[in-house]
Amino acid sequence: MSGISKKTMALAAVIGGIVILCVKLAAYLISGSVALLSDALESIINVIASCVMLYAVRLAANPADKTHNYGHEKVENISSLIEGVLIIGAAVVIIEKSMGRFFHPVALKHLEMALGFSFFATVLNAGLSWGLMRVSRAEGSIALEGDAKHLLSDVISSLAVVAGLLLARLTGWYSLDPILAIGVSLVLAKMGVQLVLKSSYGLMDQSCPDEERKIVEILRQHHKQFVDFHDIRTRRSGNRVFAELHLSMRGKMTVEQSHHFTEHIEEDVFRAMPNVSVTIHVEPPERKRR
Repeated sequence: MSGISKKTMALAAVIGGIVILCVKLAAYLISGSVALLSDALESIINVIASCVMLYAVRLAANPADKTHNYGHEKVENISSLIEGVLIIGAAVVIIEKSMGRFFHPVALKHLEMALGFSFFATVLNAGLSWGLMRVSRAEGSIALEGDAKHLLSDVISSLAVVAGLLLARLTGWYSLDPILAIGVSLVLAKMGVQLVLKSSYGLMDQSCPDEERKIVEILRQHHKQFVDFHDIRTRRSGNRVFAELHLSMRGKMTVEQSHHFTEHIEEDVFRAMPNVSVTIHVEPPERKRR
């Protein structure tokens, strides 16, 4: 699974989402259940969000250019933000659909067959979510992570719907149908808000303390070759981290020697963290810290 690229996994999410949507729509049409309708509506959002995610992953892979000197990776944060908003929108639609059915419950048709379809779609969703999460961790992609968590929420809510509708079938309490749908919507709304917040943090250029600690460890391994270092700054852009720091060199070192030394530091950082790009500003030893 680790050998699968972000683009391939994103495309698989789109194709898989379309298949799952068709299965869930069949389950709703067979039964007339508003809870299964809510499940199908969520899958429509899944497909739209996966398409946005696929575009974002493809764009993020483009190299830096004149208008985007630091690359295009932040589009993944935008994709994840859009996905969070879509999840919240789906929750609102589900609540609106469920309220009418709550006050006017109806008997459900061919429920066993419909639940069979729904369970099959849930299994497919679980496999897709697992694959997306594996690749997102391997590649450090917030866009794939957002889609994986979105699908995981779909799996959880689908299982709850199946269990609840089985109970409704056994007891005849068909008012459980809209209640389940509303419960699903609340879970979705919570996950959507969390995704929006996480994506927003990435857009605000937050520092990366884990990467900073690793850079400091690497610098301390070479402490005899410079006076001090200071003003370490980091920011994340998609799955890449950009770092910069000031390095006070010993007075007898030439410009060429200082240049070779900073290149060595940059190579050590790259070997330890291939997703980190570091820029080092060399200063004379008497330079005061800012």
